[in-house]
Amino acid sequence: MSGRLTLVGTPIGNLSDITPRAVEALRGCDFIAAEDTRVTSHLLSHLDIRKPLVSYYEHNKRQRGEVICARLLAGENAVLVTDAGMPAISDPGEELVAQCHEKGIPVGVVPGPSAVVTAIAVAGLPSGRFTFEGFLSMNRRSRREHLASLREERRTMVFYEAPHKLASTLEDLLEALGDRRIALVRELTKVHEEVINTTLAAAANRYREETARGEFVLVIEGACPAEQPAAEPGEAVQIAAGYMEEGLSASEAAKRAAAETGLKKGDIYRLLMDRDGSEETEEERSNG
Repeated sequence: MSGRLTLVGTPIGNLSDITPRAVEALRGCDFIAAEDTRVTSHLLSHLDIRKPLVSYYEHNKRQRGEVICARLLAGENAVLVTDAGMPAISDPGEELVAQCHEKGIPVGVVPGPSAVVTAIAVAGLPSGRFTFEGFLSMNRRSRREHLASLREERRTMVFYEAPHKLASTLEDLLEALGDRRIALVRELTKVHEEVINTTLAAAANRYREETARGEFVLVIEGACPAEQPAAEPGEAVQIAAGYMEEGLSASEAAKRAAAETGLKKGDIYRLLMDRDGSEETEEERSNG
C-alpha cells in the first residue's frame, strides 16, 4: 500500500500561526519535502521537531518529484511545505501534487495561513470576487501580455511582488491598467505589518524615491464597467412593438422597453403612438 502526501500550510510570518493539526502532521510523517530546507529547519526547531528534509524547489521539481513519489509508493508518508503559506499555490508543489494524482498516490491537506486571502481581507477593496495573478513574469513580453489581458478585468486583482522589483512593477501596472485604487500589503503578520491604501499613480511616485522593504501583496481595484451606449429611440420602439404583438398594452410595452434601454417610458410611448398613428384609450392605459 502506498503512503500519503500531505500538504501543510505554514505561517506566513508569525510562527504562532501554526495550527495544532499542522504540528501533528509534521511530527507524524516519515520525511518533509521543503522549498528551502533552511527556512523549514528554523520552523521545525521552533516546534522541537526533528525529521529528514528533502529539498524540492523550482529547478529540481521534476527529478526530485519522481524520487519523492517512489518513496511514497514504497509506503512512506510525506509532508510538503513551502517557505510560507499554502504549498502548491503559486509554488512548484503544484507539480508534485499532479504527479501524485497521476500515480494514484493519496493527497491530503492541512490548511493554514494564506497571504492571498489575508491580504484581500485587510485591503478594503471589493472581496466578493477576485483573481489571484501570482508573480508577474520577468520576461518583458510575457509581462506585457499578462497585463494587457487584465485591462478589462472587473474583479479585484491580487499579485505577489518582491521588494527589489516593486518600483518597476508599479510603473508597469500603472501603464497597463491606468490609475486606480491599490492596497500595498506589506510584511503580513510580522512586526512591521502595514497596509498602504493609495492609488497606482501615487504608489509608483512614492517608490521611485523610496526603497521598498519586506514582501508585498498588491491588491488592485478591478476595471470599472464600461458605460453602455444609450439605445436609439427607434430600437426602443421596436422592442415595445414586439411586446405589443405579444398582447401587452402600449403603456406596458413602453414601460418594459424603457427598463431594457434606459430611455424614458413617456418618450417611447409617444413615439410608439406616432408610429401607429393612434392613441391608446384610458382603459388600455390603466390595464397596462
